[in-house]
Amino acid sequence: MTRIPAVPAERAGLVGRLVYWYAKRRFGAVPEPFAVVRWHRRLFWATLVAEMANERAATVLPANVRDLAVYRVATNVGCSWCVDFGTMLQRHQGLDIDRLTGIDRYPTNPLFTEDERLALSYADAMSAQPMTVTDEQVERLVERFGRDGTIELTHSIALEDQRARFNHALGLTDQGFTSGEACRVPLPGAATQRPSA
Repeated sequence: MTRIPAVPAERAGLVGRLVYWYAKRRFGAVPEPFAVVRWHRRLFWATLVAEMANERAATVLPANVRDLAVYRVATNVGCSWCVDFGTMLQRHQGLDIDRLTGIDRYPTNPLFTEDERLALSYADAMSAQPMTVTDEQVERLVERFGRDGTIELTHSIALEDQRARFNHALGLTDQGFTSGEACRVPLPGAATQRPSA
């Protein structure tokens, strides 16, 4: 149970209810962190705008590279909500979620590409306490992904670290996105199919 409860729809205000409706339509449920932040109306809007802007701006890296690094941060921080939501997002993007069970063995696991290993190693180094990022590591990332790709990866990892720590601190746990209603949201390319009941 969360340490601060989510703002229920009836107390979220008209615009808040519209945002909840959109989130439920898109993800199958209103993400609890989002509904908890609704208590602070200005941060709610700041978070909404920032998340939408980040989603539109982060387009340099392949989705599999960026999303695996984000997922890795969630596992490192121990945010079960982020792991659940991240798995659902990867599933909706058509990525292979079965291999996520082997992410701890990524350095030698043949299911992960060299690019993915670079990103996962960077996620580990950035989320370590204390941080263990090296000059050589960043140089390899720049060689492979360019400066803009390395900036995007760094930003994505840092943003997920913030999200995961916020959720973990407030007791937000697995919401059931990988097993509940969110799994009934149609996958890309299946827009004409109705969700199963």
